[in-house]
Amino acid sequence: MIIFDTVTKKYKEDITALCDVTFRIDPGEFCFIIGPSGAGKSTIMKLLIREEVPTSGSIFFNEIEVPKLNRRLLPAYRQKLGVVFQDIKLLNTKTLEENISFALEILDKSNKEIKDTTDYLLDLVGLRERRMLFPQELSGGEQQRGAIARALANKPDLFIADEPTGNLDSQNAFQILDILKRINKSGTTVMVISHDLNLINKTHDRTINIKDGKLNSDTQAKEVVKPKTKEETKPETNVEEKKEVELSKEFDPLSKSLQGKLKKFAIKSPEILVNITTQDLKGMELTKRENKELARYVKNYLSQKKDE
Repeated sequence: MIIFDTVTKKYKEDITALCDVTFRIDPGEFCFIIGPSGAGKSTIMKLLIREEVPTSGSIFFNEIEVPKLNRRLLPAYRQKLGVVFQDIKLLNTKTLEENISFALEILDKSNKEIKDTTDYLLDLVGLRERRMLFPQELSGGEQQRGAIARALANKPDLFIADEPTGNLDSQNAFQILDILKRINKSGTTVMVISHDLNLINKTHDRTINIKDGKLNSDTQAKEVVKPKTKEETKPETNVEEKKEVELSKEFDPLSKSLQGKLKKFAIKSPEILVNITTQDLKGMELTKRENKELARYVKNYLSQKKDE
């Protein structure tokens, strides 16, 4: 599923976050990425979600060469990933239940599917009785479990947790580990980025150790074979890039120039639009007028979804 092939990431000439890192993770694996603070662990996550690109080397996710992925395909690519960040990022103005259901609403799920999935995820993380509380009313462990539930809403192929137990006591830490194990047993590949050696030492899972930006050890090292080139494999992403993009009818009220920008970046539905990042938005090079028009549209769209 994941291949890092001699990946190097430099932020400046004298700052090397990763140096010639190579490893492979297969579908269905549970894997720890460990190392001290500043070792380069979080850089691996940023490269995987295409927040950063490597200085050299190759990164593949299911034969998609991530650094070369067209920017307009990033929102669709990121829907394959479930990520829990170190700072959690739950929406403070929404209850726990609303945080989870909101992630499903923007994927345009039916009301029944939203309710059923939200109930299932709340049960999975043991928070059904806390569903009406806001993030600030939850403990640190409960917030972390809520973030895990929200990240699972889109049924990701890969689940990444960045320091999920960093600020928790040992009891809460093992509760989080147990949830991650159950997620993995359901078939989802799980990558846990951590420096919590007490947690890791009590498991027998594969552990990739990063030290000073280099691969220090790998308890279950696997041979890395670079996938064939795009020309040889004819991956789906090539086909998608060549197709004429058809925009949703919901974009009809927008100006022709803004519709053209959305079409150029394959943002063909409001569900994809609300998932794009600030970096993606900058890449679209919108005019001030287009920016204001798009902001109004998103605000109205989300307001309508909330009313539904």
